[in-house]
Amino acid sequence: MKKVMIVEDEELILQGIRNIVDWEALGLSVVHMAHDGVEALEMWEEEPVQIVVTDISMPEMDGLTLLRKIREKEERVRFIILTGYDEFAYAREAVRLDVENYILKPINEEELERLLRETVQKLDEMDKEKIRYIDEKTQWMNFLHGKSGKDTPEAEAVKFAEMTGLPAEGRRYRAAVMKWNTDGLKEKKITDMIVELKKEEGLKIVHLPPDSLLMILDEACTEDDSRKDDDSYDRKAQEYLAELQNHMESRFNIMTFICIGPSFDRFVDLPDAYRSARKLQKYLIIEGYGNCISCRQIQNRKNGAIDMDEAQLRKFILKKEKEAATDYVDELFINSLRKDAAVSSLYHTAVKTAMLLQDLKKEYKLESGRFHDLSELMETIFGADDIHGLKTAFITEIIEIIDCMHEEDSRYTPVVRQIIAEVQKNYKEDMNLKTLAYRYHMNASYLGQLFQKEVGCSFAQYLSNTKNGIAKDLILNTNMKINEIAKQVGYPDTSYFYRKFKQSYGVSPASMREMKKY
Repeated sequence: MKKVMIVEDEELILQGIRNIVDWEALGLSVVHMAHDGVEALEMWEEEPVQIVVTDISMPEMDGLTLLRKIREKEERVRFIILTGYDEFAYAREAVRLDVENYILKPINEEELERLLRETVQKLDEMDKEKIRYIDEKTQWMNFLHGKSGKDTPEAEAVKFAEMTGLPAEGRRYRAAVMKWNTDGLKEKKITDMIVELKKEEGLKIVHLPPDSLLMILDEACTEDDSRKDDDSYDRKAQEYLAELQNHMESRFNIMTFICIGPSFDRFVDLPDAYRSARKLQKYLIIEGYGNCISCRQIQNRKNGAIDMDEAQLRKFILKKEKEAATDYVDELFINSLRKDAAVSSLYHTAVKTAMLLQDLKKEYKLESGRFHDLSELMETIFGADDIHGLKTAFITEIIEIIDCMHEEDSRYTPVVRQIIAEVQKNYKEDMNLKTLAYRYHMNASYLGQLFQKEVGCSFAQYLSNTKNGIAKDLILNTNMKINEIAKQVGYPDTSYFYRKFKQSYGVSPASMREMKKY
């Protein structure tokens, strides 16, 4: 069943809308009933719906503002607008915002049911279109990765050449891959950029979700003299794509990275050319967004290791010299890395640094939920988009190690240190001071007094602060749903989580996520 939210500030009308329609018969389920846009937005954040039936004129946030805010998050949501004001300006704005329809109060039951059926039908059509789109992309990915269907590779190549409108043989092509930075990027911008790129003569585009394009360039459109050598073709193709990249980035405010593979003259060779281009994406971490590179450029890159003094970095950390340690990492990953270095040099140094930090944590028994384990650090290394992100990850880890060493030397008694470490590691679990006191063979009342005196708050408050602090980071830095975050930090009841979080920060989790835009 498709989910529905009804938003209306007058309780009588709200209940009336809920009761006049046989929602189940239409394949619908009303999961939210809100009295204004702010409440509706928080409910939608908690559990998104596909259809919103909303009044326009409401306190706090009106229906059209609600529409815009939800559409920023999910463009597929359909809206039916209700209003008692027969004003052209409202109707015109509703049409501009792609509203399903605009109904005047008092509401006609049959008209509302008709609009709901049409909305369900439109959503079904959108779902079918999405399935067709996904199926086509799956076929492309299989072809590009050499996973041919029932036909021979040559026959498959002819089929995909026809899909692009290009001859399967007899022309000289070049494959490139464009990747973009998805941080804070709206899907509409990507759609607009793809539409614009498709207008380019001699350039065919295939969207490979989630964040890249295959670009097939007909080299006849970038070079008139067929007698030019391969280097000339390389330079001409790179100049063309780099200029196109600059234009797209400035027009749509999208940061991109383009990798150019070798040329080919048969479509059956496109998968090999694509994979060659794709391999160059690892150079994003050195080159950064806004650049366009080719196989020719990196073929002479040097594989020499970056000069790393592990003993010196270890000394800075053990002496708890934060500034010296972070400056060293800056020098190591930013200033010491040459632009002509092979990316393997960077990864080799990053892995050595990760191993050093892991050894320090083991040697000094620094058990804390604040640290990444070795596998998480490796994932950060090989998943980083740029060298600054990689450097920041190491600096954060080093600062946490130094802070933890300070805590070990702090005013806390051993038992309080153990409890703090227990909370940091197992905050998701249902723990209480009585259970911990039993574990450490202490009187629960005395342990509570000791904890309050040394930490400055009760154990329950410290546990709550820890959970809410981690929840805040997840709200601001991930796209996890609020109810998932609640479970992640150990609150099985989302309503209870909302209450505890608001006690800590003065705003609800959904409101804090909305605030991060500003």
